[in-house]
Amino acid sequence: MNQLHIGNHLSSARGYLAMGQEALSLKTDTFAFFTRNPRGGKAKDLNIKDINQFLALKKKNRLGPLVAHAPYTLNPCAAKEDLRVFAYEIMREDLRRLEYTPGNYYNLHPGSHVGQGTAAGIEYTAQLLNRVLKPEQTTTVLLETMAGKGTEIGRTFEELAAILERIKLPQQVGICLDTCHIWDGGYDIVQHLDDVLAEFDHQIGLSRLRAIHLNDSLNPRGSHKDRHARIGEGCIGLETLVRIINEPRLCKLPFILETPNDHDGYAKEIALLRSRFQPGGGTVHA
Repeated sequence: MNQLHIGNHLSSARGYLAMGQEALSLKTDTFAFFTRNPRGGKAKDLNIKDINQFLALKKKNRLGPLVAHAPYTLNPCAAKEDLRVFAYEIMREDLRRLEYTPGNYYNLHPGSHVGQGTAAGIEYTAQLLNRVLKPEQTTTVLLETMAGKGTEIGRTFEELAAILERIKLPQQVGICLDTCHIWDGGYDIVQHLDDVLAEFDHQIGLSRLRAIHLNDSLNPRGSHKDRHARIGEGCIGLETLVRIINEPRLCKLPFILETPNDHDGYAKEIALLRSRFQPGGGTVHA
């Protein structure tokens, strides 16, 4: 019988071992975390002892895969070259550091073209990825589906497909689908989930989908605002999110909760979703 595993983004400030212990306290088998402060800044020095203790905990409790998240301040397709260089340097450092916990994911917002146009944004992001990806790395970079605020790229499956088509090491890049983002971006997952998945498969391929951010939305469909809501308290609703975790084409993917909650709130969401999981499905991670 398959078991549903679910949790939330955890703070990396206390180190890997503390994150692993908190994940276990929430009865999940994996977790997500930011590689450094979400708004940018220098990453903490790696604590090799802490990492080794975590890896032992991870092996013993079969934790994984981990989903690291790049800071929000990165803009791979910025108009200013120094900002693109900054994004490259942070990504290069993050991917190097993640090799100490090999075989996991690195989630990235594709960026904002800031007036250059979508085509230019797609080219710049693809160029950065082609520069930073290495054949020997074990971390898979995930491009996140976006809500379409301002000049964000990645607001449609076609835009993400255009980036993927330009990647020279395609096996090292996948997609993270955010339910709030695609809803706010205009995809009707409430009434037409099958059609949305069919379009994703046509444009990108479901085999490229590696993780899901499971969030409700405070906004009506197509608002392009990206405001997450707690599970069942938004415009997407509990029943749709339950359909998603039980969907045979999705249920084996890692799921990440990014809802506005504290520890107890996440525990309640985890319990709620676990109670609605149908045996025979897959696993949900966070």
